[in-house]
Amino acid sequence: MLLKVAINGRRMPGEHPGIPITPIQQAHQAGIAIAAGAGAVHVHPRDSTGQESLADTDVAATLKAIRTACPGVPIGISTGAWIEPSIERRLAFIGQWEVLPDFAGVNFHERVAEPTCRLLLKKGVQLEAGIWNSEAAHLFRQSGLADQCLRILIEPAQERGSPKHRMHEIETVLQDVVGTRLLHGFGESAWEFVALAGQRGFDTRIGFEDILTLPNGTLAKDNGELVAAARQLAMKV
Repeated sequence: MLLKVAINGRRMPGEHPGIPITPIQQAHQAGIAIAAGAGAVHVHPRDSTGQESLADTDVAATLKAIRTACPGVPIGISTGAWIEPSIERRLAFIGQWEVLPDFAGVNFHERVAEPTCRLLLKKGVQLEAGIWNSEAAHLFRQSGLADQCLRILIEPAQERGSPKHRMHEIETVLQDVVGTRLLHGFGESAWEFVALAGQRGFDTRIGFEDILTLPNGTLAKDNGELVAAARQLAMKV
């Protein structure tokens, strides 16, 4: 079972002083999480103003810093549409990457998911298919990319209704699709889904991107505390 740490996501330090923004901060939080038992890192690189970025220099700075702190650990980044809303600029940024992540997440409910995947594969970056809802699951099925994905991320978004219900809808659509599953939640569903992933033998994820508090409701001091709690929870089953 892989436990991946998502060290920052879209969050800013105003939400928690430990949210890592600079490459040095990102490397520090990644190192703490790996020491606590995480096996891979998911990070959202930032520019000099602290905003999320897909620019080559920002991606390279983040990857180099984390690889220095965590040699040999797989590192992935997000390609979320909110980072760069322009489709043309988003693909252009990815095309310019020279220092490459080991994997990248592509959300299948977003426009140009399939071209983004094919560009990443052409550059030698492994894929994580982000499936937020049943519509995204259908688009993923139709893409024919399942056998080229490192992992299928079942990550029911915080939309209307129950995340667990959306999880079942996603699983129904993908029931005959072969591929490694990683299940995780956001906010209130985060710890429930870590436990459920342990029960099902799925990979899972935790970190400041997903939740700021421990299972007992107290604020986590860093990503390492979240990872340690997730390991304990997942191993109970």
